[in-house]
Amino acid sequence: MSFVLDNSVTMRWFFGDGQPLELTYAGKVLDALKHASAFVPVTWGLEVANVIARAEAKDLVPEARSAAFLEMLDDVDIEVDSATFTHALSDTLQLARRYRLSAYDASYLELALRLGLPLATLDRDLKLAAKRSGVKNIP
Repeated sequence: MSFVLDNSVTMRWFFGDGQPLELTYAGKVLDALKHASAFVPVTWGLEVANVIARAEAKDLVPEARSAAFLEMLDDVDIEVDSATFTHALSDTLQLARRYRLSAYDASYLELALRLGLPLATLDRDLKLAAKRSGVKNIP
């Protein structure tokens, strides 16, 4: 089964922090990638890079840990959606307006809607917007 992967889950893999239920959920999503593929909007790579760069700048993680994490990401099946930009100023913007999401978060919802896939997210607002729009959350 394929799904859309939100950066909130990806960052739980990186930091390994958060509430126990969040960590369990993130672990289940990572396990699912052994038999599934995840789709992400084209901005996902920039979001990952931004979080890593900021964490390193604040001396929260060493560069070696970031490198190991990026190697791990290379080993899972993550497909980058090249059509994200095409929908940014139309569908994504409308979803951001309707559900009061950032454009970044709305891009995950737009992708899930367009591909007809469930969404893996830990973001409360995005989870609620997905539910309201009929997108299932990965349990």
